[in-house]
Order: sequence, then structure tokens, then C-alpha cells
Amino acid sequence: MNERAHALWYVAPGQTEIRAETLSEVRAGEVRIEALYSGISRGTERLVFGGRVPASEYARMRGPFMYGEFPFPVKYGYAVVGRVVAGPNALVGRAAFALYPHQTAFILPADSIALLPPDVPASRGVLAANMETALNALWDAAPGPADRIAVVGGGVVGSLCAWLAGKLPGAEVTLVDIEKSRARIAAALGVAFATPDAAPGECDLVIHASASQAGLATALRLAGNEATVVELSWYGAGEVAVALGEAFHSRRLRLISSQVGQVAASHRSRWSHARRMAAALALLADPALDALIAPAVDFHDLPAQLPGVLAGSGGALCQLVRYPAALKSQGGAAEERRAG
Repeated sequence: MNERAHALWYVAPGQTEIRAETLSEVRAGEVRIEALYSGISRGTERLVFGGRVPASEYARMRGPFMYGEFPFPVKYGYAVVGRVVAGPNALVGRAAFALYPHQTAFILPADSIALLPPDVPASRGVLAANMETALNALWDAAPGPADRIAVVGGGVVGSLCAWLAGKLPGAEVTLVDIEKSRARIAAALGVAFATPDAAPGECDLVIHASASQAGLATALRLAGNEATVVELSWYGAGEVAVALGEAFHSRRLRLISSQVGQVAASHRSRWSHARRMAAALALLADPALDALIAPAVDFHDLPAQLPGVLAGSGGALCQLVRYPAALKSQGGAAEERRAG
């Protein structure tokens, strides 16, 4: 029998709705996933919600399994963890991550999901795509032990970059943000925190992830002589002025981009996308990363809750979305309590 599912659609600037759809039969080589949790990355989905994806980026901004066309209506999202309920016997019952929009159930090719390690709870697994971006950024940045490193922008990806950099022996890592409440998150991740005016300068490496012109100016200001600034922000349709007329040339700064669509050049000849995703999932075993996750909202409440979620500042960073029916049917009561 075909089954019904429900999905979140962005239908107009500032407006979403939940639509029903019918799932097809599961064919050979496919799996059916019942969603347990999904995650909303405020930066990217705020651009989609506001209709601010530039026309030049419509193709590159498409999620792997997005439906509709930019600007509207689109079914968008890229961070779902669910349980395999149909498909190859070796996969049924396993928790898996998928780059799929917010939807109660869906069917995918079996080779497009990534199984969660046993020590990574489903609620934390929604950070997989963000961790993959942060891991790729660190490969692009190539930091070293004992480096002084600043990460400007304490969103999900910036915080994960700081956490990864903080694992380097002797590294002096500072998360920089205008929101003083992010100091709590930095402490949970084991790195220092500073507002832009108090951040340490003469850094060996600066990663910029604030998606703001002011943040980029701060990143350039904190970089030491001949240091690298990695631009990780996605600005959408906005134009950003870069202060190249000040000390940029005299200090011989290096400004490079990082983007997750391709494996970093330093690793591309040896690492596939699947291997990189598996590594990102394994990195999520640290419970300290729960500091990035906001208490869950129920999927069917999203049309009412999403404007406030995307406008929020401070506090936890990744909004967790809970799918109560699937959690209850799969015996996820303990998991649900941990997620709040």
C-alpha cells in the first residue's frame, strides 16, 4: 500500500505550510525512512524563508532532494535523522542521516543515506551536515598545533569549526561573536570567547562565518602578518564590501573561500563525499555538542513557530524539530526526553 506523509513547504516570503503527499512503493535499492528529528540551520533557511536566494544561485542552492523551484514554493531542508522501516534487511531498524527536507517519512536510494554510529543519538545526528561543512573548512584552513585561531561568527558552523580547532595541541582558539550569550556555548566546547572589540589579534588563522560585512572586517583585522582568512559565510542576495584598502596588502593577508560542495583540495584525491560524511558523523559522539541544539519543537507546529525560530538570537543554535509519532512508534521516549 502507498502511504501518506507530510512535508513543510516554503510558499511565500515569511510563510510556510504543511502539505500531504503520497509515498510510492519501496523499490529495489531504496529505503523508506520515518523521520525522528530534523534540524533547522537558521542562516540558510532564513534566506529561503525570506525569499532572499539570489537568482544566480538557484541551481547551486538546490538541496539534493529539494522539490519545487526558487524562490517559491519549495520543499527545503537538509538535515533529517530517521529510522529505516523498509528496504534491505541489513538497514531496517537502523538510524540514518539524510540530506532531505522536513518531512514525516520519505523514500530515498539506499546509497544516499548515512548510518549513525551507535554512540551518536538521533537528536545530535541532525548536526551532521554542519559538521561536514566545518570539517571541510578546517581542511581548507590547514591549522597547526599551537596556532592562535579566531573563529568570527558563533553560529552552528562557526562553533563547530572552533570545537574542531580546539582539539589541536596547544592551539589558542577564540570564538568571536557580538552575542555575549555565545560565551556559554564556547565554554561548553572548550574554547575561549570574546566580543569583536576584545578579541585577540595577530592570529595565525581566522575563520569567518558570521555572514556579515562587519564580521568580515573583524576577521581581516584579527589576522596577523601573512595570515590566512577563510571565508565560510553564505551571504545570499546581499552585497558585501571588503576592506582591501587598509592593511590587507601591507600585511600580505590571504583571503580564501571554503564551500562544502566539493571535498577540500587537500583531501580530494583520497576522500569521497561518503567518507567525509562518515567522519563527520563519528565526530558527533561528543555530548558537549548538545550545547548547540535548541529544545525541540513539534513538526506540525512549524508554520506557527518558524518565524520566531529564524528570528531568534543567542541561546542554542540549531533548532531541533521532533516527529512525535515516529518517536513513539519506535520506542524513542528516552531519546525524546533527552532532546527536551
